[in-house]
Amino acid sequence: MALDELKSALPDYAKDLRLNLGSVIGNSELPQQQLWGTVLACAIASRSPRVLRELEPEAKAQLSPEAYTAAKSAAAVMAMNNVFYRTRHLLSDPEYGTLRAGLRMNVIGNPGVEKVDFELWSLAVSAVNGCGQCLDSHEQVLRKAGVDRETIQEAFKIAAVIQAVGTTLDAEAVLAQ
Repeated sequence: MALDELKSALPDYAKDLRLNLGSVIGNSELPQQQLWGTVLACAIASRSPRVLRELEPEAKAQLSPEAYTAAKSAAAVMAMNNVFYRTRHLLSDPEYGTLRAGLRMNVIGNPGVEKVDFELWSLAVSAVNGCGQCLDSHEQVLRKAGVDRETIQEAFKIAAVIQAVGTTLDAEAVLAQ
């Protein structure tokens, strides 16, 4: 299994990541679609070729074609939105917040899967990309839909671990050259 490959590739100094990777994916209480959509979207957001290469086949096997495409769509649209909204939020001039975004993001309204799943994946990608405004927005939508805090935290735990694994493995690859 690719998860075992990733775990065994982690150096000894990252033992905690090895344990956490097995835990957040192997022991997750999320339904399969939410779990593997989160894994795929976060693997894409991590920008780590190795992480994506290892986790994508299992995600594809676990997800319907619609969910697979929707998870990739969440990663794509949030890559744009996280930069845009984080920048608007970080600028000291509040007038930017009053301007029309003018960016297409139709997939958010019609993702091809349950809205809650897409929102969870968008929240996880926003955690990887560090956009507080997007995190707040998606968390509020999820909470209004009845999703509990434990489920939401599960998604950003997956995001944190996948991002850390990608960072560590990419750094080790560079250092090995």
